[in-house]
Amino acid sequence: MGLQVFPAPSGGASYSSQPPASASSVLLDGQLVTASSISTSVTGTGAPWLLYANGAGTTTITIAGTPYTVTAGSTVGTSAYTGSKSVTVSGPVGAPLSFTASTLPSSAAWQAATYGNGYFVAVDGGGSSKAAYSTNGTTWSSATLPATDYWDGVTYGNGYYVAVKYGPGTTGAYSTNATTWTAMTMSTVSLSFIAITYGNGTYVAPAYSNSSSAATSAGRYSTDAINWSTMTMPTIAYWYAVAYGLIGATGYFMAVSAVSTNAAYSTDGTTWTLITNTTPSSYAVCYGNGTFVCTPVSGTTGGYSTNGTSWTSMTMPSAGAGWSGVTYGNGYFIAVNGSGATGAAYSTNGITWTAGPSGLSGSTWYAITYGNNKFVAIQGSANVAAYTSLSALPVAYGIYNGATVRA
Repeated sequence: MGLQVFPAPSGGASYSSQPPASASSVLLDGQLVTASSISTSVTGTGAPWLLYANGAGTTTITIAGTPYTVTAGSTVGTSAYTGSKSVTVSGPVGAPLSFTASTLPSSAAWQAATYGNGYFVAVDGGGSSKAAYSTNGTTWSSATLPATDYWDGVTYGNGYYVAVKYGPGTTGAYSTNATTWTAMTMSTVSLSFIAITYGNGTYVAPAYSNSSSAATSAGRYSTDAINWSTMTMPTIAYWYAVAYGLIGATGYFMAVSAVSTNAAYSTDGTTWTLITNTTPSSYAVCYGNGTFVCTPVSGTTGGYSTNGTSWTSMTMPSAGAGWSGVTYGNGYFIAVNGSGATGAAYSTNGITWTAGPSGLSGSTWYAITYGNNKFVAIQGSANVAAYTSLSALPVAYGIYNGATVRA
């Protein structure tokens, strides 16, 4: 019979090449290319729906809260649907591909990276004013931070990129476009910062250390990235990383220490509770899919938390020189290592880890971030970045109005 192309209801090309023989009309079709899911609404006429998908693995099509699993190349019939129904098509997530190298604007001790509003951003923690930005993780341009310093942390939220520095000092920097940076005052006392994150309308930066021993448990928070207020961490712990995520309906900030088992959580970014981490000391923490994950400074014992208030140990594939960065995207956690021999590790749940993907050997990798279907890692001792994506996309899908009886 050959391949057929059917028009989508709103016009344009259809990606579903072989609708079921009993399909009476096309209700929805398309292709997942750069995103792993799409949500919309579809109107039924009282007939069963026929669901089709063609791609690697299986696709989940959820109709009015009811999920249907569609094996690649197969058709699944549903009960009859009348009226407008919410529909989410979630494509399969494949394993990350090998990393490919890209070139940063200059050699530096690139320490931290983030993604937001279409830009990857990296900052230099080696004592300069260097920053870099990219729209695709492959081609990078240079930017200039407002001071020469050790810029060790960067985040994005609510239209602002915010960078903090080890200093110690009283200032940080912000940008609204990833290209031009402006200095702002973070505190009236000299503080050192390595960690910063954004969540629920608040930027949070626990202090790493500072020139005043009486204030080493302090931190700063802001609701606008420009004006900052004091917060107090529950103990002096050299807070090295912080992340934000939702556990159920509750948002949690989670901070971890680089020199101890201390961790702390907060539901508002200002009041913190001390807890014990299963990781002896940690360089990185991230959140994804209901789970916080932290990676170790040395050894193989990391940790995960599914409740935001306590930690459980997990094991990384190897020790290397410390798991310096970890991030989550599109169903995968990926961590990078300071040892060129180890490179990277990935996990679908933050608990069970596999060595890889390949492509990061031969150097020190300090940070990794995710955006626009790419994981982007930066190197801590040269002008090299690297990027990878996931292997499952594209996925073609179709929803058809079926016959008056179940297919």
